[in-house]
Amino acid sequence: MTEENFSPQESLQLIQSMIAKTRRDMGDNSSYFLLWGWVTFVACTGQFILKNLFNYEKHYLVWLLCFPAAAISAYWGFKEGKKKEATTYIGDSMKYLWMGMGISYFVLSMILSRMGWNTNVFPFFILLYGLGTFISGMLLQFKPLIAGGIIAWVLAVVSTYFNYDYQMLFGAGAILCSYIIPAYLLRSKDKAVKK
Repeated sequence: MTEENFSPQESLQLIQSMIAKTRRDMGDNSSYFLLWGWVTFVACTGQFILKNLFNYEKHYLVWLLCFPAAAISAYWGFKEGKKKEATTYIGDSMKYLWMGMGISYFVLSMILSRMGWNTNVFPFFILLYGLGTFISGMLLQFKPLIAGGIIAWVLAVVSTYFNYDYQMLFGAGAILCSYIIPAYLLRSKDKAVKK
């Protein structure tokens, strides 16, 4: 078995082509960012409206929207997994990153269920929104995701100066900046490349 030796330029070209392929795949899969972005945005704003405008005691039930979103994501992932021919290291890294992020959201929810939700919890979720999108942006070399992650981190800090109710709106703003807008930009860039 012979080992191929790549020149520095060839190595760089290979890495760039892997990043480009993953970015194209992410453009195709921007639906995940949009699905979770809109579900989370609706849940944050919906919880704020239910709690503050309607004084609904079980305002948190709006987060049950995550269960159908998880089922849709799993279905899409299963369907894509069957037709995908090859994966890249960066593609696998993205998959594992978001799998870990999903588990982290769930674990944080379980911890907060024990500690009580009326504490200032949204900064922790906003922090995770920023982490996932920042790392995704760095892996894909896609500046809108990087910027969205940084904006989310700033909003996480700023939200600590507000009470729980208004932190929901900071969460919605972070999702808009870190998931929704970058996903639309990624989708439009992908469509432009395919033309």
